[in-house]
Amino acid sequence: MQQRFAALALGLGLFALPASAFELSFEWGPLKSCTSGSPNTVDNPVFTLQGVPDGTKFIRFKLTDKNVPGYNHGGGTVAWNGEAAVRAGAFKYQSPCPPNGSHVYEWTATAMSKKNGGKLAEAKAKRKYPE
Repeated sequence: MQQRFAALALGLGLFALPASAFELSFEWGPLKSCTSGSPNTVDNPVFTLQGVPDGTKFIRFKLTDKNVPGYNHGGGTVAWNGEAAVRAGAFKYQSPCPPNGSHVYEWTATAMSKKNGGKLAEAKAKRKYPE
């Protein structure tokens, strides 16, 4: 009986497949070397996105130095057009520039239904700089 119900439910589409998770990845790209502790204002790296939630109109990006989380590296908000990548130069931010060796930096991408709110999901990606 359970097998019949499962087959019927599957046939009627009653079992939903899990949605893919919102994911973010990036490479630093052609950054000018910086280890002085005085960041440069630079173009954002190329971001690759997967599983962007339905209803997303904007994506907000923010960079955090995990070793010095109080420093504001900034970020930017871009209109999302359904593309799997956000091009370099969509916004400017303060580059990674650790004064003592390598730091871990984390980009956070927030999918939003409105330019200033309506959070739908969040994705994070970390990398060391310098690598």
